[in-house]
Amino acid sequence: MKLIKKASIYAPEYIGEKDVLLAGGKICRIGENLTAPDSWDVEIIDGSGMLLLPGFIDSHVHVLGGGGEGGFANRTPEATLSGLTRYGITTVVGCLGTDGYGRDIDSLIAKIKGLREQGISAYAYTGSYQVPVRTLTGSITRDIMMIDEIIGTGEIAISDHRSSQPTYEEFLRLCADTRLGGILSGKAGIINIHLGDSPRKMDMILKAIEETEIPSTQFLPTHVNRNAALFEEAVEYAKLGGTVDFTGNEDIDYWETVCDEVRVSRGIKRMLDEGISSDLFTISSDGQGSLPLFSADGQFLGIGMGQSSCLLKEVKECVEKENIPLETAIKAITSNPARVLCLYGKGHIKEGFDADLCLMTKDLTIDTVIAKGQIMVKNGEPVVKGLFE
Repeated sequence: MKLIKKASIYAPEYIGEKDVLLAGGKICRIGENLTAPDSWDVEIIDGSGMLLLPGFIDSHVHVLGGGGEGGFANRTPEATLSGLTRYGITTVVGCLGTDGYGRDIDSLIAKIKGLREQGISAYAYTGSYQVPVRTLTGSITRDIMMIDEIIGTGEIAISDHRSSQPTYEEFLRLCADTRLGGILSGKAGIINIHLGDSPRKMDMILKAIEETEIPSTQFLPTHVNRNAALFEEAVEYAKLGGTVDFTGNEDIDYWETVCDEVRVSRGIKRMLDEGISSDLFTISSDGQGSLPLFSADGQFLGIGMGQSSCLLKEVKECVEKENIPLETAIKAITSNPARVLCLYGKGHIKEGFDADLCLMTKDLTIDTVIAKGQIMVKNGEPVVKGLFE
């Protein structure tokens, strides 16, 4: 048991200075002046002068590594436990990307199971860029129904020269199969869609919503800020009620200038100014994913790597650069992805919810990270690491 005393709580809405009692991996009580009998084995954590936030949810991470666009030597490394928790991430959703061959769904689920064993919450999408989708059981619907860790399909690539160029009919079929899997299992059944630089932008998604019964709630288009034209379409999509996923970037000063990428904080401010609900955007890191740079004719020029640290960095920029309230900014990495992905018990500081928490200084520096009631980071440093770290 743990008792966090006198922290200013953003749940994500601000609820004031309170105490929080944790037991059995859950939030048991939130109140003022909470105490515990001397006979109880309770660890007291002093939260005075600090902020308490829900643990962060990173909904798009290449936990097996990504890359390979420039050859085998460009394969990026796997995610590590402390490489996630040190940045406040207590829940991760793993995916495959361009390379659905050298890395496969079997290995992805094994990695997700390993992260769960190490103490954090972890989920996965079945499939990769390619259509037809390569699954674990031979069926998208069966994967989502029968494999606990799988909550949807992705990342399916459209509007990108690296995609398998699926037909509209192929795209509709995988969307329908994913939705059915979610309905039958009580999961999200989300289709996580990689958007590239093509002028076609979100055409398949918009057409599917207009012409079929598949609702916009089944889609989570990501990388919507990769260029200005795509972002403008994403704004219109959100006005129709669709949720969009911004991709964070530690090197945005370069990508914003050279590649026309839209800075996350500016994009979110624009959406809020347009009257779009603060419930309709998320931020993910594309962690461990490759950030390849191609010439206008598709020639590979170089590569970088996504960093999970960017989630907190983007929230700080929202607050410090755009004066977005903290309780609004942190929804993008807490309550919003929890709702979109149907991750019950996540994304909020509420009694009965999972004890996933970040204790931070007022300048948004991480002090303590708790995942399912276990302290993973203390005084800013990981105290629990993966076996081979």
